Amino acid sequence: MKIKFALGVKALALALAMAAGSSAFAADEPVKIGFVVKQPEEPWFQDEWKYAEQAAKEKGFTLVKIGAPDGGQVLTAIDNLKAQHAQGFVICTPDVKLGPSIVAKAKMNHLKLMTVDDRLIDGSGKPIESVPHMGISASKIGEQVGQAIADEMKKRGWKPEETGALRISYDQLPTAKDRTDGAVAALTAAGFPKANVVNAPEAKTDTENAFNAANIAITQNPKYKHWIAFGLNDEAVLGAVRAAEGRGFRADNMIGVGIGGSKSALNEFAKAEATGFFGSVLISPKRHGYETSIDMYEWIKNDKAPPPLTLTTGRLITKANAAEVRKEMGL
Repeated sequence: MKIKFALGVKALALALAMAAGSSAFAADEPVKIGFVVKQPEEPWFQDEWKYAEQAAKEKGFTLVKIGAPDGGQVLTAIDNLKAQHAQGFVICTPDVKLGPSIVAKAKMNHLKLMTVDDRLIDGSGKPIESVPHMGISASKIGEQVGQAIADEMKKRGWKPEETGALRISYDQLPTAKDRTDGAVAALTAAGFPKANVVNAPEAKTDTENAFNAANIAITQNPKYKHWIAFGLNDEAVLGAVRAAEGRGFRADNMIGVGIGGSKSALNEFAKAEATGFFGSVLISPKRHGYETSIDMYEWIKNDKAPPPLTLTTGRLITKANAAEVRKEMGL
């Protein structure tokens, strides 16, 4: 009996020593972080990846970039990250209602999880607060858009009753609804008639679908002399501007203000002639790509968890000041 007990103690000691060795090895293991985005072709997400790569270069970790435009691909991506020995990932999901599934899959694969841009929600539609998130104050950004449009309308001397507002909507995404609701709130507070807000729902959050939505709305409302436009992002407003141009509304009869300050917006400002794309509220993709990646690295390497919620703000850029503002923001 004593011999068996001694052997048992030795086996236990050996197991504990092996576990300790394994733990020490894990601490020294190279850090690998996934960065999963819903629309990798969009300039905003390309910029986020670019700044995440900057963080990886500075800190010496490996970055795995994955595009996952639907729920099935998101769940497969999480499994792939585990297979590649990643320890955590940052994600902007194509559907925030996937929240419980993403959390469960990350937990099953022992991966740390942080969200960016769009916050995960649970089955009752409430934010999953246990997952660290970096996003923007969607309603405040929307209010900035609405105020910028109202100010430019006043400057041009437009009569609100002669002006239609294209609300390029994607209401199934809470962030998108908060942004456009914020814009409407600021416009109506400035005296714009709410009855003149035309809802133009887009099927996807890109320029083509925004163009289709805006084209229908403009066709159905021929009474307006001027148009204003706002939506989830720069692409939504660019689609509206292109649709308006097709109906004869140019820079002097169109005010579109986007959100993001993306490459798409900068390309528009770089044109020799001004277009109906008047401005964009610049959100820093550097913060969203670089800082989330640094946060994830610190969490993995030093067990320093990110803040539960970080909300960023934006600044209005136009053709006149884009270069100056970007320089001030270190972009």
